[in-house]
Amino acid sequence: MKITVLGSGNGGSAVAFDCAASGHEVSLFDFDQFPENIHAIHSAGGISSEGELSGFQSISYAGHDIGTALRGAELIYAVGPAYSTRPFAEACKPHLKKGQVVIVCPSSCGGALEFKLGAGLGIGEADVLVAETSTLPYAVRVIAPGKLHVYLKLKGGSYLAALPAADTDFILSKISDVYPRMEAAENVLQTSLQNGNPIIHPAITLLNTGLIERTQGNFLFYEEGVTAGVGRMIKAVDEERVAIGEKLGMTILSDPELGCIQGYMTEATYDLGYIGAPGFRGIGAQKSLNHRYLHEDVGYGLVFMKQLGAQLGVDNPVMTALIGIASVVMNRDYLREAPRTLESLGLAGYSADELTKLLS
Repeated sequence: MKITVLGSGNGGSAVAFDCAASGHEVSLFDFDQFPENIHAIHSAGGISSEGELSGFQSISYAGHDIGTALRGAELIYAVGPAYSTRPFAEACKPHLKKGQVVIVCPSSCGGALEFKLGAGLGIGEADVLVAETSTLPYAVRVIAPGKLHVYLKLKGGSYLAALPAADTDFILSKISDVYPRMEAAENVLQTSLQNGNPIIHPAITLLNTGLIERTQGNFLFYEEGVTAGVGRMIKAVDEERVAIGEKLGMTILSDPELGCIQGYMTEATYDLGYIGAPGFRGIGAQKSLNHRYLHEDVGYGLVFMKQLGAQLGVDNPVMTALIGIASVVMNRDYLREAPRTLESLGLAGYSADELTKLLS
C-alpha cells in the first residue's frame, strides 16, 4: 500500500519508519519551515532508528511538495501537535481523492473534526474517510536529523474512531498489519477523552515551573518531576476527565491504568507508577515553558475537556485551575485564545445523547 505521512517530527518519523518496515511504500511530507529532518531523510534515502524499533527503512519520497507526497496514496497519516492539524488539512484539500483514508494521529481532542473542517469535508463525507487515534502509538524522540530512538511501541491501550464511527472497523482493517493492537473506540469523543497528554503534562510542568526555568529542563521529567503531591494533582484532573466520559455513557480508563496496558507503566498509581515507569525512563524535561506541554495540552486539550464538561453539566474545577495557572505563568489567556473549541468544531449546544447520535 502507498502511504503518506504528514509531519517529520518524532511521531511522523516513527509512523513512517514502522509503515515502511511493514513493507509499505512511504512518502513523508512537511512544510518548508521544518527542513532539517526532511533533508536528512531525503539525503539518506530513509530513516534510521534505535531502541524498540531498530534498523534502517527506505522512504520513497521526503520533501515539501504536498502534491507529490499525496500522489497515489491510499492511506494518509497526519502526525503532529494539535496546531498542525488544520494546516495539514488545508494543504491536502486540493489534492484529496475519492477512496483515500486520513488518520489524525493523535487526535489531541477533536482532531478528526478539525481535519474535516480544514479540508472542506462534512461529518458524513464518504468519498474521503477521516479517523483519529487517542494517542501516538510510540514513545519516541528524534535524536539526530533522520535518526530516532523508539523507547516503546505501545502494547495496547491505543484507540481509533472514524468520523462517523460507522467506518471505524473498515479503517482498523487497513492498518492492522502495522497496528494489530489498535482498538475501536465508540466515537471521536472517546478517542479525544482517552488522550492522556492533557492529564499528565500540564500538571507536571506547572508544578516544576521553577526547576524548568532554573535548569533549562536539566532533569528527568517523570522520574524526577513526579512526586506524591504532583501525583495527587494528576489524579484530580484525571477524575474530572473520567466523570465527563461517564456523562457520555462511556468508560474512560484512568491514566495509570491505561499506562500499564500500553506498556509505559508497571504500577497503576499516580506517583510511583510514573517515577518507575519503564516507558518513561530517561525522558528529559522540556528546556523551556514555551512548549507544547502547555500550548497544546492546555490550549487545546484541557480547554476542550473543560468546555465539554461544562456543556454536559460536569464540574471541572481542577481543569479550570490548571488552565488559569498556565495562562498566568505564560502571560496569555488560553481560554480566550482557544483555536479549537466546541463551537468551532460544530459541537456546541448538544446534549450527551445528541452528540453520540451526531458522531455515530
